[in-house]
Amino acid sequence: MKILATDGFSEIGINLLENVGHEVIIKNVASNQLVNFINSNNIEGILVKSTTPLSEADISEFETLQFIGNCERNLRHINVDAAEENDIQVFSAEDAWSNSVAELTIAHLLSCMRHLKDSNREMPLEGDQNFNSLKRSFSGGVEVKDKILGLIGFGKVGQEVAKKAIALGMQVKFYDKTTKAAELELSFFDNQYLKFNLSSSPLDEVLSTSDVISFHISETDGYIIGAKELKKMKSTAGIINTSHGKCVDEVALVKALDNNELMFGAFDVFEDEPQPPIQLLMNPKLSLSPHIGGATQETQSRIDKELSDQIISFLN
Repeated sequence: MKILATDGFSEIGINLLENVGHEVIIKNVASNQLVNFINSNNIEGILVKSTTPLSEADISEFETLQFIGNCERNLRHINVDAAEENDIQVFSAEDAWSNSVAELTIAHLLSCMRHLKDSNREMPLEGDQNFNSLKRSFSGGVEVKDKILGLIGFGKVGQEVAKKAIALGMQVKFYDKTTKAAELELSFFDNQYLKFNLSSSPLDEVLSTSDVISFHISETDGYIIGAKELKKMKSTAGIINTSHGKCVDEVALVKALDNNELMFGAFDVFEDEPQPPIQLLMNPKLSLSPHIGGATQETQSRIDKELSDQIISFLN
């Protein structure tokens, strides 16, 4: 079987597919040439990222395609309904993202609690002239040990964040509509492990008692946290969103920060990507990253292996 990877594919994924007799073609094909390339070369599978959108019109014209492998965290660039109507299977990696997103969540948490986001901006500008002044300004950070991390959503990513927070000495509370309890196993480098049993709490309790709130939910149409919910939080608390742009009302959050009703916020995802509003970009109380939660070398290898395993199982 011929499989086209338009945005690259890792060596581990290529080897898995080629070892069972499939041909992997690495080639960037322009969108307006994609249909012709697939049909004329008898391509039966395609592996794509968001840079290769597959519209309903494109999918309806594919003559030989049997499956689409999605190499991204979401499916916005693929018309899944059209694929189903044309009997084209769509594969996505479900487990590959958990660790990378969890690590970025903890990175934002530590950066905000210890003022690293601010000192990283100011040290290159004033470190040589006002070192002692900056030292005074950025002293008084807060340790995460013994603080409460509240997680909204407790799937694979949420549980991975919980493990890392527990390892840092934090207490974890979570709210999830479907998961009421979970056993977490923390594995360590020398083959030792510890198990922790956590039970869900009401949303109001998570909001009112947590020192930091972090989102890890499926994409929604409406806000989970708006102005009303923000008022239930501690004024010393912060919010981290590495999940989806609609988790929190960004306007309400900026207002809460400006009114000193919250201490900090951190965003890796935004309502309006790729053009977040200037009010967010310029707010000094926000730690920001450009949607890189799953963008690590290790994640890409895990995605490609997971997709390859799914494809092999499907074709066999």
